[in-house]
Amino acid sequence: MQRLAVFLAALWWGGISGLSFVAVPTLFASLGSPAVAGPVAAKLFSLQCWAGLVLGLALLLVLRRQRSMAQFPLAGEAMDPQRLEAMQRVLTTMGFVLLGMLLALLQEFGVAQKIVSARATGGNLRLWHSVGSVMVLGQWLCAGAVLLRTAK
Repeated sequence: MQRLAVFLAALWWGGISGLSFVAVPTLFASLGSPAVAGPVAAKLFSLQCWAGLVLGLALLLVLRRQRSMAQFPLAGEAMDPQRLEAMQRVLTTMGFVLLGMLLALLQEFGVAQKIVSARATGGNLRLWHSVGSVMVLGQWLCAGAVLLRTAK
């Protein structure tokens, strides 16, 4: 189960890394026109959002299993410090997964819509692109934290 968690976290982090730092900048550099590259990049980010949600859900299931293996003892039994540390570690890792998934959902159903409407109505496109970039960075940091925590 530990290897599966590392694999899923690596897919999540690597997908965001490849898309955000390689594919999208290459897309804008190659196509030349933001009007052409923008919708393609938006579709790629949408696909990455859904991939992140699926990978996050799978990670939560794996981590849930790990958490159940480190359950608290029955009433009256002493708590083993190693079990307590393992439980805290799994719960914190689950928190990073949930935060990354929340950022993906907010980006997909909030910020992406604002970018589309700003482009169509002449709204503050720069602001919404910046907010979207911060959310992608947040997802990347969460996925990286999950990867580092599961790889130990």
